[in-house]
Amino acid sequence: MASETARTAVLFPGQGSQTSGMAAVAAAQRPDLLEQAREELGLDPFERIADGTHHAQPALYCATLAHWKQAGSPSGDMLAGHSLGELAALVAGGALGAEEGLRLAVVRGRLMEEAAEATPGGMLASLGGEEQTVRGIAARFELTVANENAPGQLVLSGAAEALTEARKELRASGAKAIRLPVAGAFHSPLMADAAAAFRAFLDEVEFSQPALPVYSSTAAAPFDDPRERLAAALTDPVIWCKTLARMQQAGAHAFLETGPGDVLTGLVRRTLPDAEASSLAETEAVGA
Repeated sequence: MASETARTAVLFPGQGSQTSGMAAVAAAQRPDLLEQAREELGLDPFERIADGTHHAQPALYCATLAHWKQAGSPSGDMLAGHSLGELAALVAGGALGAEEGLRLAVVRGRLMEEAAEATPGGMLASLGGEEQTVRGIAARFELTVANENAPGQLVLSGAAEALTEARKELRASGAKAIRLPVAGAFHSPLMADAAAAFRAFLDEVEFSQPALPVYSSTAAAPFDDPRERLAAALTDPVIWCKTLARMQQAGAHAFLETGPGDVLTGLVRRTLPDAEASSLAETEAVGA
């Protein structure tokens, strides 16, 4: 039964939700964050977003908070972010300052990119396959099920050669297998060095008690220790299906995606067909 005090969940997307217009929104709505990103990186991250995680993550972070501000900074009754989106969700919930969140996005992106360069790997999306079959193939090639995004949509992470062989077997089993445009084996043990370094950096960051529940996408529960959870998220799988289900159990019946794109809206519709799902991107398109 839905709670009377928790009805809307606001969702913040992660890497992969880039849109062509997000740089303009960031410049208009959060010029302060854009200037900070330029100072910390020595360049405009939007101009180098295709060059790697080090630039993509700060750019997405700035764009997400800019779109959120443009929409009137909706907070709903609970919040969650998909992977990188957890930083923006913590900011929206009052647990983290926006400037500090950007510093974390810069460091996070750099550490993950360095780990990917040291141990090359990648990610592979499996669409439409039987879950047990996909998990069996992943285990056989020592790959991690890195993202449980929606029913019939799992993402595998690991060594490049193993992904190539797994892709062949997935296709033979009837699943659609797509290599993702990332150079690292994110949300897998290959990010262990990055996670350890990020945890050390997080010790210097001040967190406050959030005003609203902010759900961790790797624990499917509200953040208890942000430092531990944010660091562990580099190696732990994103269990998005369970996160959405837990939020629904807590009373959320409507899910609003903020930030560029509408990737998460589609995942909500596939995972919780009885819930209301919308995105700011859809609203802006209708009003254009």
